[in-house]
Amino acid sequence: MKPFKIIYYIFVAFIAVIAILLIVSVLPIPGNYKVLVVLSGSMEPVIKTGSIVVVKPRQEYNIDDIITFNSGGKTPTTHRIVDIGEENEKTLYTVKGDANEEPDLKPVPKNSVIGKVLFSVPFLGYAVDFAKRPLGFVLLIWVPAIMIIWEEIRTIKNEIIKKKKA
Repeated sequence: MKPFKIIYYIFVAFIAVIAILLIVSVLPIPGNYKVLVVLSGSMEPVIKTGSIVVVKPRQEYNIDDIITFNSGGKTPTTHRIVDIGEENEKTLYTVKGDANEEPDLKPVPKNSVIGKVLFSVPFLGYAVDFAKRPLGFVLLIWVPAIMIIWEEIRTIKNEIIKKKKA
């Protein structure tokens, strides 16, 4: 019974972390931390495919900073700054994925930068991405919630039975 409880609590903690990450990343607070999933291997081995990155906007970015930026598509890109330049009084960053041979062709304007990567957690992105889908939401949020409620009901029932016997 003891190993089951340990696994149960680890699972609940894991689900709580995922839920908190999902909630925090969608709050529309300026300067808020963002939690994003890395979908490609362009930053390997530093940031593995399927990792989550925690990103925070900054006033200034420097060479060697890893930043996440909007590159025109739906999905933001995470690459390292290799050079900083200016054009028409606008700051432009030349970026490159660590696993890529050459820098990106198009420089990144400062206003396209979402923020600097503070840290990454390998493989947690797969769970976060799964939790965003309907089936994943049900399995990772509703099922554990029902398990917790069921466990609490059992505990309350056992306490009532103990009180009646006493």
